[in-house]
Amino acid sequence: MVLRPAEKINLKQLLRTFTLRNSEGFVENFGPDLIARVNEEAPGVRLRFVQKPNKDSAPLREGTVDLETGVVENTTAPELRTQELFRDHYVGVVRMGHPLSKGKITPVGYAAGGHIHVSRDGLDKGPIDEALAAFQLERKIVTIVGGFSTALALARASDLIASVPERHTGVLRAGMYSFPIPVPTPQFTVSLLWHPRLDADPAHRWLRGLVLASL
Repeated sequence: MVLRPAEKINLKQLLRTFTLRNSEGFVENFGPDLIARVNEEAPGVRLRFVQKPNKDSAPLREGTVDLETGVVENTTAPELRTQELFRDHYVGVVRMGHPLSKGKITPVGYAAGGHIHVSRDGLDKGPIDEALAAFQLERKIVTIVGGFSTALALARASDLIASVPERHTGVLRAGMYSFPIPVPTPQFTVSLLWHPRLDADPAHRWLRGLVLASL
């Protein structure tokens, strides 16, 4: 994102803290490059990353969060500005040496294992279950957790199967076996979200551009 000449600012003299709200995996995957770019261009800028426990738009409306990443849904505040970042999809993840890490994975074999379901709202079903239902299959959900890192930590230390977004969790899945889920599952778009009052803020526009460049 390029600033128009009239909006250019002296980044070397900029002193500001931006608060970014993200789901697990975003900071681990994209944070190092983003922080490095910020430090190089505007050493007086500090980034505060906070967890995203829900999809409530209030923090953006109230100004306690400057920038957020996530999937735009019907519950997203309609006035928010959005910018698509990347497309993602779910993959299955197990520990190295798990039976599913050897040989072809079939829909029946995938569904038959013990599963970790990720839901910040505590729901016991999701898009993967809908995809399996089309094949008259149902996975056995052993436990429900609130985040990707928790799901992957459990899968790393057990025979349970975690199903998580591929691009969003690349670093978190290091040392584990990842595989395509053997039934068609929907892709989804991860976007950048911010309140319209910050739309023309030159420093905010600069940061949004750096986020895009860091992906």
